Amino acid sequence: MSSVSFLLIIGGVLLNACGQLLLKAGTNAVGHFDFHLDNLLPVGLKLAFQPYIMSGVACYVVSLVVWIMALSRVPVSIAYPMLSIGYVINAFVAWQWFGEPLSAQKLLGIGFIVIGVYVVARS
Repeated sequence: MSSVSFLLIIGGVLLNACGQLLLKAGTNAVGHFDFHLDNLLPVGLKLAFQPYIMSGVACYVVSLVVWIMALSRVPVSIAYPMLSIGYVINAFVAWQWFGEPLSAQKLLGIGFIVIGVYVVARS
């Protein structure tokens, strides 16, 4: 895999992870909500104009473009498993920023993910 291909994959993964974290920050800022027909428009507008959510969606859009560029260079059987790195990043950032628990069981799972991505990347 060339360095450009690798950077595109990692860039796409990081943008995707960043988008997910921004969406979570946005929902934290908005607070708990239920969708019902009577509040669909107010809640929808509140979410649509929440800055973190808008930034998260922007990250997803840029991530999509970067990912398409990566897929034009790398087989999907190599590129797609790399998305799992996003889970590793999100787990640690969510632990730090949002106070989400990072149990021994999660750490073990993260270890398996890292090993799996390494094995796939080496193939």
